[in-house]
Amino acid sequence: MSFKSIMPKLLWFTGLAFACLLGTSIFSVSAPSSSPGRLNLSPPATPVPPEYFGLHIHRAFSTTPWPPVPFGSWRLWDAKVHWPQVEIEKNRYDWRILDREVDLAEKHHVDLLMTFGFTPDWASAGHPAATIGRLMPGKRARGEIVGDIADMEDWRNYIRTQALRYKGRILYYEIWNEPNLPENRIIGTPERMLALAKEAYTTLKEVDPNIKVIAPSPVNANGADWLDRYLEIGGGQYADIIGYHFYVRTRPEAMLKLILPVKEVMRKHGQGDKPLWNTESGWIRNPLTDQIDPVQQAPGWAARAYVLNWAAGVQRFYWYAWDDDGGDSIPFTEEDESTVTISAHAYAEIQKWLIKSRIDSCERDDAGTWVCKLTRESSPSAWILWNEDHNLKFDAPKAWQIQSCTKLSGDRSACSGGALDIGEIPIMVEGPPIHR
Repeated sequence: MSFKSIMPKLLWFTGLAFACLLGTSIFSVSAPSSSPGRLNLSPPATPVPPEYFGLHIHRAFSTTPWPPVPFGSWRLWDAKVHWPQVEIEKNRYDWRILDREVDLAEKHHVDLLMTFGFTPDWASAGHPAATIGRLMPGKRARGEIVGDIADMEDWRNYIRTQALRYKGRILYYEIWNEPNLPENRIIGTPERMLALAKEAYTTLKEVDPNIKVIAPSPVNANGADWLDRYLEIGGGQYADIIGYHFYVRTRPEAMLKLILPVKEVMRKHGQGDKPLWNTESGWIRNPLTDQIDPVQQAPGWAARAYVLNWAAGVQRFYWYAWDDDGGDSIPFTEEDESTVTISAHAYAEIQKWLIKSRIDSCERDDAGTWVCKLTRESSPSAWILWNEDHNLKFDAPKAWQIQSCTKLSGDRSACSGGALDIGEIPIMVEGPPIHR
């Protein structure tokens, strides 16, 4: 994300707060929603793979210990391996940090996603590269325009050189990060991104046909319009995977208001059969999300986001971020960047519930109660239950034959169904186990 990406979001929040002062209640963390309405999702028929659970780790190469929670994929953004930090001058490279990160990924058996998103000053056409934030070298004015690439051969050469160096070790490349944000308004137009994607896709496939290319990943509600235009002019030809950043300002269920329209845009342009990845998402600290209760809400929001993204058809979800210097409203580590939080424990526990399981259905009723049915290796029938914003009693059908209840803390106990206490933190209930 970095500070460059947070600023437009903060401006959005400022306008939102002003609207609230005028009496228009647009958002409240604590207030119950009024009849959110029924919704039925159509989950994939395949089991959830470990790679679905992705992370961003900023300083794994130096000060951040390797996360003690499991995860299957790692996106190298804000990890000090952007183009300006690797090709520090034309044809002069510094691979030390990226070498270290690739070695770590292989040691811990996680796959890597390499993302492009900055232009070096030496390669820029008329605008210095915007290198805002603690993870980029130097400081410049906030919101400065990211420079376009003056010579396409520099772009091709950088991509070719990196792909050859890490052939067989980095298999996923993302063309650009959040091209629809204001600082990308020159290089980030759909037309310019298409030109860059065509060159990158062709170059990467020439180096290794096994490489998978992710389309530029827009963010925010207007990102769907950007993607619509990008696919309309042919962007789908140069992508194996469609990327998006499903950040929301409210509860995780709001992600569906982005995911479902994006999937419709993909279908509209004949890209509906391609995987959709949430290559960056979480909750960035701001005056509104500061209200998220770190114990009663945050763990549940993290878990619900992962359940809902998969149930809505998203096949990867890279959480931002593991070590984010206190910039997250749902942090996974304390300020020491190593002590795990209750939300990180929830991230680990929801993996236990989902990995190798199949979500058969996921439905919301008029009261905002969600029932997501699972088929698990250990049980032919299990259900994840929660309510979006309040506690209530849930009458589990007798036909479920519930025998156990598991909390997001990992505590498992015998239970027999009936009136179950549910709220914002999901629980999992299971029927009779499979006898092998």
